[in-house]
Amino acid sequence: MHTLPGTTGRRRIYLMRHGHVDYLAPAVVASGGFHAVPLTSRGRLEAQAAGRALSGVAVDRVICSGLPRTRETAQIVQSFLDPAPEFEVESDLVEIRGGLPKLPLSNRQDLIAVMSFEFARAAEEGATMMEGGEVFAAAQARSIGALERLLCRPDWRQILIVAHEGINRLILSWAAGTGLRATSAFEQDTGCINVLDFDMVPAEEDALEPKIERVLIKAVNLTPYNYLKHGMNLTSLEAIFDRDFAEERI
Repeated sequence: MHTLPGTTGRRRIYLMRHGHVDYLAPAVVASGGFHAVPLTSRGRLEAQAAGRALSGVAVDRVICSGLPRTRETAQIVQSFLDPAPEFEVESDLVEIRGGLPKLPLSNRQDLIAVMSFEFARAAEEGATMMEGGEVFAAAQARSIGALERLLCRPDWRQILIVAHEGINRLILSWAAGTGLRATSAFEQDTGCINVLDFDMVPAEEDALEPKIERVLIKAVNLTPYNYLKHGMNLTSLEAIFDRDFAEERI
């Protein structure tokens, strides 16, 4: 198994959120293709900033969830890496599936409030992402399962994963040892990078695969386009649904 230099069993995952998108763009609303929403010009600039930040890192694999916004982000970042790592899709890292709000929403502020509250109740038994959405615990289980499968592969030291706000929150809450309880605490700005190290130990006699001994959270919600987050006073959800913010340039 390949490991980080100077260690005997440590491997690193750069866990990124895709760049900025506009779910309320006229073309997106007209088509109803919210899953296929592309990056905005701002989102592409965010991905380029992440690519420049990672350009000196020896990344062995670039992995995305497969949705266009993660694929586009991952490919932009990949273009900055030399040598260019292999590109893969892991569908179990796709965003948690949302349902419908229980009450009619009259404006964007209502939508932001509803979605924020959903993350806050993720640890409740059987809680779903809005009415009829995916169970938070199930989404966390599939995303952690994807990480565990990747960590069992011996052919990498460092990988980049481009996923989504909800999935990243679930992974970070698990990595912090809190199950689902910290889901709402891990803000994920668009285009951000988290750094997670995993200490792996060899498989025991009755096991076929190595296991995770410890998870180290090295960094959370780094935004290379604005490391100090100066002027970034909105939450991620507020920024996504704020049209004036969407038109700003980095």
